Amino acid sequence: MIEKTYNVGIYCRLSNDDERDGESVSIENQKLLLQRHVRERGWNEVDTYVDDGYSGTNFQRPGVQRLIADAKAGRINVILVKDLSRFGRNYIEFGQYTDYLFPSIGCRFIALNNGIDTMSNDGSTDVMCFLNLFNEFYSRDTSKKVKAVKKACAENGKYMGTYPPIGYKRDPLDKHHFIIDEDTAPLVRRIFAMRASGMAFRKIATTLNAEGVLPPGELYYQRQGRSDPRHVNHLWNESTVKVIIRNEVYIGNMVQGKCGTVSYKSKKLVTKPKDQWIRVEGTHEPIITREIWDTVVSIDQKKVRKSETSDGIKSIFTGLVYCADCGFKMRNQVERFTYKDGSPGRYSSFMCGSYSRSGKRACTIHTIYENVLTQIVLEDIREKARYAAHDRERLLAQIIRMKDKEQHSRAASYEQELKVTAARVAELEKLMQNLYEDKCTGVVPSTVFQTLMQKYETERAQKAAALPELEQKVRAQLENRHDADQWAEIIRRYTEITELDETILFELVDRIEVGEAQKCGKIRVQDVKVFYRYVGCVDDALSQERRAAV
Repeated sequence: MIEKTYNVGIYCRLSNDDERDGESVSIENQKLLLQRHVRERGWNEVDTYVDDGYSGTNFQRPGVQRLIADAKAGRINVILVKDLSRFGRNYIEFGQYTDYLFPSIGCRFIALNNGIDTMSNDGSTDVMCFLNLFNEFYSRDTSKKVKAVKKACAENGKYMGTYPPIGYKRDPLDKHHFIIDEDTAPLVRRIFAMRASGMAFRKIATTLNAEGVLPPGELYYQRQGRSDPRHVNHLWNESTVKVIIRNEVYIGNMVQGKCGTVSYKSKKLVTKPKDQWIRVEGTHEPIITREIWDTVVSIDQKKVRKSETSDGIKSIFTGLVYCADCGFKMRNQVERFTYKDGSPGRYSSFMCGSYSRSGKRACTIHTIYENVLTQIVLEDIREKARYAAHDRERLLAQIIRMKDKEQHSRAASYEQELKVTAARVAELEKLMQNLYEDKCTGVVPSTVFQTLMQKYETERAQKAAALPELEQKVRAQLENRHDADQWAEIIRRYTEITELDETILFELVDRIEVGEAQKCGKIRVQDVKVFYRYVGCVDDALSQERRAAV
């Protein structure tokens, strides 16, 4: 009888999700233990397969995949591991290999410390499924504990990421805390300033690339003294700029938990809804001011897109001007002409976007020349700035009184709607309970019960879904006193401005409404209202103040 030759493949694994019980679990100690076992039995050690730093919850690991490929090819006919958990902690996948694949190709599987040998008839393999199940439970329990610790740290404002965002570095005294990186913070401030001036994300990226500014990833590896191993073009792009612009870390807030894994078995990341994000304010020193942040948020909300005009010159008012009657954004139009001396000239104007698209049936033209609009808005800003600088407290008091009056009316309406909706939800729940009792006692037939119950449940679900939004509206009506003071502090800096630009407009103005022009004799009269950020249209407050003075 010819004795069978055993060609052994030794497999070792170690990862952060495994219990590290000192030296006994290290890769080297696993190898020494298994190699001694091979020598004692006179077997042939063909190769050693190692996965260091890989989780056992899935089998997509280079070492184990190479091991299985060699087993299928007949290069090895014995797989030797320290214990079952080294090979894997996924109960289902583990069973597919040990119960189906390995027996079908004539490969023996041995887990030394567990006393498991698929060639043995002593019943040792009978407990293998239970041990595998316990190993998977261990991974799931460990995953829950790790996630709980990370969540608690994030809720305390501790940074749990790998790399600090550009503009910051880790505090040498606390690796979970940020301090400003003076080398890269100016670049962050510049990016926000460009966006605050109305510059598009792609234009910002193009500008930085033209100047040879290194993107965050490339800069990181350069400062580490290493070449960037990623397969990227090493240039700024639109998405990189968006990530920076929309990151609250730059105003001192820590927002974490935006992504998570599907389960402890999968490393695939999925985006979580905003209500599950962990947000902690004031965790570190901000790089940009709140005013700049509010400006770029306002630009995002307006979705400003400055399309090219016929002569390539873009208006500073694009995205801010609206028709006072239909509410559509007004479209920038450019007329080119030639002066008598042959020199070229241009008129830039705005007209109602709805009229421009659909004609008189949609709205009227509402046209206004840009130079006229510039003069009106510039003078309006100067007037409000002088008023805020000269008698700030009186103006603020009038604005607050006006907004409080407006809010009181809105808040009362929202509160009444909230009260009625909540009462209806309670009433529907009571009706559903009574209907169920009547059905149980036989008063209401089953068919009638099902019809009414479905109707009540549909209405109750709709009303209940509306409650959080109504509660938010009621709260939002109570937050304007701080806004008025912030507006006055910003606008009082512009008492002497002589020229408008996009930065000033986006910092101060929320929208501009243009009414239809009317003829009064030979005079063309047109109503233009400037709505400022934080406070809205201040003209109403000033007119009240003037009437009071008269």
